[in-house]
Amino acid sequence: MAVLEIRKAGDKILKEKAQPVLKIDKRVKKLLDYMAETMVNADGVGLAAPQVGVSLRIIIVDVGEGLIELINPVITACEGCELGNEGCLSIPGVFGEVERFAEVTVEGLNRFGKRVHIIATGLLGRALQHEIDHLEGILFIERAQTIHKG
Repeated sequence: MAVLEIRKAGDKILKEKAQPVLKIDKRVKKLLDYMAETMVNADGVGLAAPQVGVSLRIIIVDVGEGLIELINPVITACEGCELGNEGCLSIPGVFGEVERFAEVTVEGLNRFGKRVHIIATGLLGRALQHEIDHLEGILFIERAQTIHKG
């Protein structure tokens, strides 16, 4: 496998809306594998394809409960809100308080093309929202109420 370069704030791909995945092929599955290795190597809990220079609607998340891979993810329901601290592999050393939905329902496809339905709260819910924002070209610092160096 391979560790990919994580794009940093200022890279134009991080501000673009990612393209939908039209076909789950070997290239997409290889990208998922490489993204997982890259995320683990960087000690992250989530990664979106644009962060590794690929404008596709693909995210991965692992908050300690096992790897979740989502292709073309969408938030289909949400409720409540909560403020929490976030950081980002694309903005190293910077953290901020971001208001997110307290609970989200996210749907997408897994690497086999099977529909996945996740109801998430806590860190998982926050990570899913953060990564889906990347697919829309939104960085957490744009949503942060406060920003600090860590």
